[in-house]
Amino acid sequence: MIALTLAEVATAVGGTLDAADPQALVTGPVEVDSRRLRPGGLFAAVLGEHVDGHDFAEKAVADGAVAVLATRRVGVPAVLVDDVVVALGRLARAVMDRASDTEVVAITGSAGKTSTKDLIAQVLQRRGTTVFPPGSFNNEIGMPLTALRVEESTRHLVLEMGARGKGHIDYLTRIVPPRIGVVLNIGTAHLGEFGSRAAIAEAKGELVEALTTEGVAVLNADDPLVRPMVDRTKARVLLFGEHPEADVRAVNVRLDATGRPSFTLITPAGSATVQLRLYGEHHVSNALAAAAVAVALGMSVDDTAAALGEAGALSRWRMEVVDRADGVTVVNDAYNANPESMRAALRALVSIGGRGPERRRTWAVLGEMRELGEDSLDEHDAIGRLAVRLDVTKLVAVGGRDAACMELGARNEGSWGEESVLVSDADAAIELLRAQLQPGDVVLVKASRSVGLETVAEALLADGAAQ
Repeated sequence: MIALTLAEVATAVGGTLDAADPQALVTGPVEVDSRRLRPGGLFAAVLGEHVDGHDFAEKAVADGAVAVLATRRVGVPAVLVDDVVVALGRLARAVMDRASDTEVVAITGSAGKTSTKDLIAQVLQRRGTTVFPPGSFNNEIGMPLTALRVEESTRHLVLEMGARGKGHIDYLTRIVPPRIGVVLNIGTAHLGEFGSRAAIAEAKGELVEALTTEGVAVLNADDPLVRPMVDRTKARVLLFGEHPEADVRAVNVRLDATGRPSFTLITPAGSATVQLRLYGEHHVSNALAAAAVAVALGMSVDDTAAALGEAGALSRWRMEVVDRADGVTVVNDAYNANPESMRAALRALVSIGGRGPERRRTWAVLGEMRELGEDSLDEHDAIGRLAVRLDVTKLVAVGGRDAACMELGARNEGSWGEESVLVSDADAAIELLRAQLQPGDVVLVKASRSVGLETVAEALLADGAAQ
């Protein structure tokens, strides 16, 4: 964090000091988890669903925090505010106002935000110090915490911006105004909250509306709800995708024997071959978005292609592919799920399994997709049917009504008999897999975050380590 005195912190957030030295220096980081604090940091006492951060104020200061951002007196040095979350946003804006040389890249979309954020960050690290969040810190708490890690030497800040309603992204862009805004796609994630894909597009487009004439809007030319956003921005536009009119596009897309894509990257500055280390053809679009950001910042096509080829998966439980000693491959993609990412993961599973006489048995262990509203049953049915069409060897649907609809969709699509099964929970899925897995099988595990299906993948990997 760019160092601030407590007096400067109080001014930035509109707060008052309590039992605190105005000249005490906050050097960061700012944390909402007292266990992560380091000396010189600031503890933000956020009121959570199950825990009140104010209860940990004394411990935070004892562990080295300079003070606590709080809504009430806590018996230790504090900056008192009306709303800690709002104050976090104000503090982040104050820090970013001092970081005038830092290039800010913001990403939104219904699927692929975190994977694309990780790709962009790894590409931009070739140009200089790059700050980006671990995982998907993309809301009004996580995004400011990431911005508050910026220092004077930071050249790039790469952020995700999520939305659960109209105005959310607009609010985030006011905290950290981006120079480059990337819109990946408009899908059905959070359809239950928004009501329609058009409403999702309206909310996601707030990102490009926030860009100035000096900015760059990076838009997916292949998405019919993203491409029209060219009319919603004052910024220069770069289109990416496989569409022939895209400024940054992929041709000759191929998958190797393990499901990792390669393609020829075409940019206004030239072309180069890219071989990704990531699994699944859906990462081609993510890589093109990263390449378009690199083009916007003046990187050469050769440097961009090389950086994309070296980039790996940084965030947990997103297409993590691990081979056990017995030859079973576990694909842990259990961080989250929506219909678009489910379809992409199933196609990746089939690619990893291969075709022809050497084809491996493939298992899709799929939990429920949440927040789909009235379309939920239809979407789960469609995923079950797709598993059949892709010739997945066995579908294990995990959960209640929606999972049952997924399994029924598989049965109705093609008389699978025992090739699809419904189980009640993760423990039942683990028991089934332990009884039926064979050496060489490939197992995909995926569900919405709240389902917690990563425990299945972790159990399978633990079994492999014990062999």
